[in-house]
Amino acid sequence: MIMSRIEAPRDEATSNLTDRLLAGLPPEAVLTDPDVTASYSHDMASFCPAGAPAVVVLPRTVEQVQHVMRTASELRVPVVPQGARTGLSGAANATEGCIALSLTKMDRILEISPVDRIAVVEPGVINATLSRAVEEHGLYYPPDPSSWEMCTIGGNIGTASGGLCCVKYGVTAEYVLGLDVVLADGRLMSTGRRTAKGVAGYDLTRLFVGSEGSLGIVVRAVLALKPKPPQQLVLAAEFPSAAAACEAICRIMEGGHVPSLLELMDRTTVKAVNALAHMGLPETTEALLLAAFDTPAPAADLAAVGALCEAAGATQVVPADDAAESELLLQARRLSLTALEAVKGTTMIDDVCVPRSRLGAMLEGVERIAEKYDLTIGVCAHAGDGNTHPTVCFDAQDPDESRRARESFDEIMALGLELGGTITGEHGVGVLKKEWLAREIGPVGLEMQRAVKQVFDPLDILNPGKIF
Repeated sequence: MIMSRIEAPRDEATSNLTDRLLAGLPPEAVLTDPDVTASYSHDMASFCPAGAPAVVVLPRTVEQVQHVMRTASELRVPVVPQGARTGLSGAANATEGCIALSLTKMDRILEISPVDRIAVVEPGVINATLSRAVEEHGLYYPPDPSSWEMCTIGGNIGTASGGLCCVKYGVTAEYVLGLDVVLADGRLMSTGRRTAKGVAGYDLTRLFVGSEGSLGIVVRAVLALKPKPPQQLVLAAEFPSAAAACEAICRIMEGGHVPSLLELMDRTTVKAVNALAHMGLPETTEALLLAAFDTPAPAADLAAVGALCEAAGATQVVPADDAAESELLLQARRLSLTALEAVKGTTMIDDVCVPRSRLGAMLEGVERIAEKYDLTIGVCAHAGDGNTHPTVCFDAQDPDESRRARESFDEIMALGLELGGTITGEHGVGVLKKEWLAREIGPVGLEMQRAVKQVFDPLDILNPGKIF
C-alpha cells in the first residue's frame, strides 16, 4: 500500500522532491497519496486557509529530520512542522506544495530523573502520557492543556500552551529548560541546559517556545518537573452575575491565596454542558466558579475561598468532599468547549487574556458583542490568570452567520487590547491572528520579530505565512 502511494502519478517537481526525500528516509515515512496527505492539511481552527501538502513525512530520528530540512533547503520547498494538530490558530495548516513534517512518530520518553527533576522527551510524546509516566516517580509535569490526552509536547512548545493549572504552576515556557533544534538548513543546535540554574548567553530556548515552528524543528526537550502535589479538592460557587464572580476572583487573588485552579463558566457554557452531558449543573446560575487547592490542608483553603465568594455575592458554595467529587466538577469544565461546539456545529474559540482586574469588563463586553451580532457566545476562562475563551457558536453552512461570527471574533480581540490585554494567552497566532499581532506589538516590534525570523530562516521555508 505504501509503495503504491509513492508510485502514484506525480508532477515532476513532486516526483523530484519525493525521490530526494526517499534517499534518506524509509518508504513508510513518506506519504504522497492525496487522500492521505489531505488529512494533514489543517489543524482545528476555523476560518484559516490551508493548502495541499506535496508530501507528508513522518520521521523517527533526528537524522531523518535533518535530511528533510537539508532537502527542503536545497529545493526551496516550504516545511510545515506538525504535532497532533489540535491547535486552534491554523499554525499547523499546510501551505500549498509543502512538506508536512509530522513529528508524532518521535514519541519516546528518553529520561526521567527524580534527582534532577527533569524529563527528556521527543516532540511526539503525548502530554498525558508524560504526565502519567513522571507520576510513577512521584513527580509532576504541570502544563495540562484541555487536549492533553491528544496534544504533543512538541506542539505544546510550539504554541506555548497553557492549561487549567496555570494560575499556580505557570505555562509551558516555564518548564522548558533546553532544546535540541534542527535548523532550516539541517544543522542541529542545542539550547539551554539541564541544570536547575543557568544564564549563559541569550535565552534562545525561550525564543523557540511559542515560535510555532517558524524558527526550527524541536526534536528533543529537557523539561522541568515538580514533586507530585497532594490530591486537590475543588469548590464550586454559583453567582447571580458574571460581575459578582469576577469580584470574587479579585478578592481571592488579592487575599494572597494560591489556588491550583480557578476556572469560570458563564451561563451559556453551563447550559451547553448540561445539554451535552446531563450533569445537573445549576442552570439558574449566571456564572459558575471552580476553585481548587492541592495544599496539605485543602479543606481549610476552600473554606477561606468559599467565604470570599459568599462575601462577593455567591448564592451557593459547594466544596467537594473527596477526589471523586472534585473530578466530577472538573469534568464539567473540561467538557465546555465540546459542549459549545454542539450548540451550532462550529465554533471559533478565542483566547484573549486580560488583567484580572478587567475580567468583569471583558465578560460584559463579550455579552454586548453577542447581542450585537445575534450570536451565541459562551465564555469559559482560566480566571485566575485572566485568560478568557469566548467561544462563538455558529452554523458554518450559513454565509451570513459565518460572517457575523468572524466579525464578532475580531471585535472580541479588539476589546481585549482595549482592556490592556493580549490577543492570545496560550493558543498562539498562526494564521488566524496575524493582523492582530501587528496591532498588538506595533511596527517596531513587528520589524524586530521579522529580523529574528530572517536570521534563523533566511529562505523563509519554515512554516511560511504564519505569525506575521
